[in-house]
Order: sequence, then structure tokens, then C-alpha cells
Amino acid sequence: MTDTKKPKDEKPCRVCDSFKTWRRHEAKTHDPKTQKSGSTAAGLGALASMASATSAASSTTTLVDDCPPDSQVLGRATWTFLHTMAAYYPEKADTKQQDMMRSLLGSFSHFYPCGRCASHLREEMVRHPPTVDTRHALSQWMCRTHNKVNVLLGKSEFDCARVDERWRDGPSDGRCSWAQDIEY
Repeated sequence: MTDTKKPKDEKPCRVCDSFKTWRRHEAKTHDPKTQKSGSTAAGLGALASMASATSAASSTTTLVDDCPPDSQVLGRATWTFLHTMAAYYPEKADTKQQDMMRSLLGSFSHFYPCGRCASHLREEMVRHPPTVDTRHALSQWMCRTHNKVNVLLGKSEFDCARVDERWRDGPSDGRCSWAQDIEY
């Protein structure tokens, strides 16, 4: 899972690439210029496949709900999970909880489906080991780590002073409060 190199004949890694990149690859795969000559029906089928893939690639970059995730979908879901987990981590973790969190993050960095992402996380954890003694410390470590990824991707950094607002409490204006809508 952690190898970032693919053999030439291997399919693209959906969780390593964006949907747009994957669709471009699929369109090239179905390019009639690269297909061997065959029957007219086969040629028309290849042309239809190419037109469909090209149309889909140019008209949308949104995944359908039942498609496997691309790197962007997986990344958002992963960061949502990691930040939320940190936000609900114990205020003061005992030794066993700290060991379990280190183990989870260490294992996670070996099994994350995007090999280059997993490798980057392992390297980052060597340079800056996770701080797991308190909820606040883990949330801040997670935010700083996420911001390093954001910088690598050309995205803006998140204000780490707002992690509780974003991942635990919600904004003070109450727009994310659902407790008022629950009937007991």
C-alpha cells in the first residue's frame, strides 16, 4: 500500500489521483487512435466509449455517490475523521490511551490507501511526533499536520485556534446546532 510507483500496465490509483485526472486517463485508454483495428462495431464501441469518457471528463469533475473515492473525496473524509477523533479525545489521556492513539496513527500511516500520502505522514510523524497527552495537544498537532499538507497542495492554512469551533463545538452563532430540532 505504501509503494508510490505503479507498473505501466496497472490501472491508475483512484485514491492517489483526483477524479478529473482518472477520467483523463480513462479517455486516453479508450482513444481509437491507440486501439488496434478490428470490426466496425468494435471501432464504433471504442469511439462511443471515448466520447462518453471525454464528455464526462470535460463536463464534470464530481464523483457519483456510488463510485470509489478519489484523492479529494478520501482526503476530506480522512481529515474529517482525524480532526473529529482528536476533538473528542480525552481532555487528559492516560498512558494506555496515549499508547493506543500513537498506535492508531502509526498503523494508519502504513495502511492509508494513497502510498505517497502515507509515506508523507510517516515522515512527518518522525520529524514531529504526534502529541497525545491531551485533547488540545492532539487537536493542535492534527491541525498543524493538516496545514502542512494544505501548503503542499497550494491550499490555504486553517487557523488552528479554531479547531474546537470547527470540529467539536460549532460556530457561536448556533447555525450548526441541531439539539434544538430534536424532539425528546
